[in-house]
Amino acid sequence: MNYLIQRLQTNEIFEVLQEAELKEIAAQFQHTSLPAGSSIYQGGDHRHRVYFVQSGKIQVMGGEHDQDKLLLVYREGNYFGEACLLDESSHSTSARVVEDSELWYLEREQFLAYMERNPLAAAKMISRAGRVVFRRLMAGLSSSGQEGVASVYQTGETREEHDLIGPMRIAENAYYGVQSMRALENFDISGIRISHFPHFIRALAMVKKAAALANLKLDMLEPEVAGAITRACDDILNGHLHNQFVVDMIQGGAGTSTNMNANEVIANRALEILGEAKGHYERVHPNDHVNMSQSTNDVYPTAFRLAILLSYPQMLDAMDDLVVALKHKAREFEWVIKMGRTQLQDAVPMTLGQEFLSWAHGIEEDMERVRETARQFMETNLGGTAIGTGICADPAYPQEALRALRKVTGMDFRLSPDMIEASSDTGSLQAFSSTLRRIAIKISKVCNDLRLLSSGPRCGLGEINLPPRAAGSSIMPGKVNPVIPEVVNQVAYQVVGNDLTVTMAAENGQLQLNVMEPVIVFNIFQSIDMLTRAFTTLRKFCIEGITANEEHCREMVMGSIGLVTALLPHIGYSRSTQVAKEALKTGRPVSELVREHGWVTEEEIASILDPQNMIRPVSLRNRGINGNSQHK
Repeated sequence: MNYLIQRLQTNEIFEVLQEAELKEIAAQFQHTSLPAGSSIYQGGDHRHRVYFVQSGKIQVMGGEHDQDKLLLVYREGNYFGEACLLDESSHSTSARVVEDSELWYLEREQFLAYMERNPLAAAKMISRAGRVVFRRLMAGLSSSGQEGVASVYQTGETREEHDLIGPMRIAENAYYGVQSMRALENFDISGIRISHFPHFIRALAMVKKAAALANLKLDMLEPEVAGAITRACDDILNGHLHNQFVVDMIQGGAGTSTNMNANEVIANRALEILGEAKGHYERVHPNDHVNMSQSTNDVYPTAFRLAILLSYPQMLDAMDDLVVALKHKAREFEWVIKMGRTQLQDAVPMTLGQEFLSWAHGIEEDMERVRETARQFMETNLGGTAIGTGICADPAYPQEALRALRKVTGMDFRLSPDMIEASSDTGSLQAFSSTLRRIAIKISKVCNDLRLLSSGPRCGLGEINLPPRAAGSSIMPGKVNPVIPEVVNQVAYQVVGNDLTVTMAAENGQLQLNVMEPVIVFNIFQSIDMLTRAFTTLRKFCIEGITANEEHCREMVMGSIGLVTALLPHIGYSRSTQVAKEALKTGRPVSELVREHGWVTEEEIASILDPQNMIRPVSLRNRGINGNSQHK
């Protein structure tokens, strides 16, 4: 209970209470221990508790259309659920325990009873809770791209900051500073802020935390300042302050605006932790302290490579789920005989299962290519600073920064053997983007095949049925289009275009730095994101619901002239060609014509022209045109 009272005394909602009021409300709290894996609440549950975390780790997940993603992490000293003090609306997110946790919680009903007994004290808490909810709502609106809505409710209070260009007014509650504001003015280009890619923000925080730990180890930073910087980085890693990363993904300056946005947010949060006002950079300066021993030219490349390493496993998960779905369909269609086609012409029989399995194996192959090319991102130029020479960094800094980066990320990074080469080279990015293009081309081909095989329903191939997802026409009743393969095709075209942009930008780097890295990074992030969504969409809304028109497939096989290919080892090319020409001219079945010529026995006809014997290799020893079984 003493722990709880101490926390309440410093909490922005409860600190307004007098000592007696504080003790009374503290007595209403209950304690619970929850093991990892426990659910605290689900989306749709009523808000009925405010929680304080004494120990452990809580993740808040949310997203649209069943696309759950990590939003926030709460650890020791954090609180959540304060909206229940205002009303009993439903949660739009879910919270779960990821490490064994000790929590204190206050039931809404207990608070309402307290409010009846102490209306003035309750009013003070409700006022503070409303302020907290308002602030978090504004952060949510900003990070979701609704800055215009958020700005309607912003205060007009500002602070003044200065840079090389001159003074500028900054919103008082903003964690970013003057250089971020310059970038906002200068680079209103794509409309997509760096906060759109959360892994990138977390990667920046990891690199900055590693740098602070290295500088602390080298006695370059005071322990108190280093501690505040690392705590600020942890806040970002836990999902907080992402809405403060406001600069456009596409920017001049080789990523300097992104680096300074991170420096300013971390510096101002560190100042707040130390009890200082935002913008008072004497204690913690964005450049002198947060950016110590660093340059944009080693921070930015390390961060975006790390962000790719954090992002692409989600794409692989989506690809793997698609492979599982395709293999399931391959087993379902294992004995569905159909006609294989080359150049859109009848070739030889196969099974629909074989076709689906070939798609699955192709995707699996590409997954391995992704892993191979991503390994190149484990090399970093951190410590090379401006051009790789290490100017302004202690000689021991690169190794210390590397050790810290490994610890912070849990990844086995290594220093580049040639920092100057690493600072200007974008070869690993080109290779990875090219692999994404390969994936896009391959999945687009699969979608083309799905559209062809499902064409019709009565006047096309009509071998499979895609699940209907939307009405297909505003004028043709009953028409249903293959909208899911179509949208995945378009994703593929975008990824191919992104790769061309990466190629041109990589080629256009001069001397010791490629200043076009921002557009390279943006396009790779976009490709990963779009492909991840495309694979999930294709699996859920198309592949899993496909059915086969089995009888129609068999009828097309039995009526196909392509069956004559199976006769080739038995009657020779010339006679097989003769049968094919007769079948085309007369429309008669291949089996009937072969029987009429008497070139093989009835038993052999049945065996040779059985489609099941055409879908895999069959021994031809002692048979065929050089064997004894051929009839003259």
